[in-house]
Amino acid sequence: MTALAVIEAEPVPMAPQEDELASRFAAGDEDGMEAVYRRWAPLVLSLARQSLGDGAEAEDVTQTVFLAAWRGRHGYHPGRGPLPAWLVGITRRKIADALSARTRRTDVAAAAARESPPSPETSYAQDAVLDRVDVTRELRRLPEAQRRVLCLAFYGDLTQTQIAHVTGWPLGTVKSHTRRGLLRLGRCLDAEATE
Repeated sequence: MTALAVIEAEPVPMAPQEDELASRFAAGDEDGMEAVYRRWAPLVLSLARQSLGDGAEAEDVTQTVFLAAWRGRHGYHPGRGPLPAWLVGITRRKIADALSARTRRTDVAAAAARESPPSPETSYAQDAVLDRVDVTRELRRLPEAQRRVLCLAFYGDLTQTQIAHVTGWPLGTVKSHTRRGLLRLGRCLDAEATE
């Protein structure tokens, strides 16, 4: 049997059409989401890598884009435009967020470098470590929702709007959890400092 006969004898599976993928995605089909990810993740990753210049950060942005796309899939309407264009729009926003976060981190580091003395005192370094231990312990004592919001804000460097997207909570709820968590954390740390 010739190679051509083998090829003709075995049906070659057809890749799903883009419009079919978009419809499955918009309908909330998890397999459709997986197919969309396999199909367009390289595009998103390439755009993020070109803009950010950091492979690890680009991978994080890619994951964030598809998470945001899945959560916001009800906002996608196939009649308005192709799914890849919608994903590119989300990608551009997430890249801008990543660049803003990078700038904030750089500004904070630069400010800290300007303010800190050239040779920090040993007691200062020890106090900083103890403060971190105290804050970590008190964070663990907070209710789950407040702890999650504060950890995403401080350790994840996310804005309240971004936290609302990540958690799926309304922005007002995120703000309330942030405020209550900070107040409770402050009270606990103040009480501990006066002891």
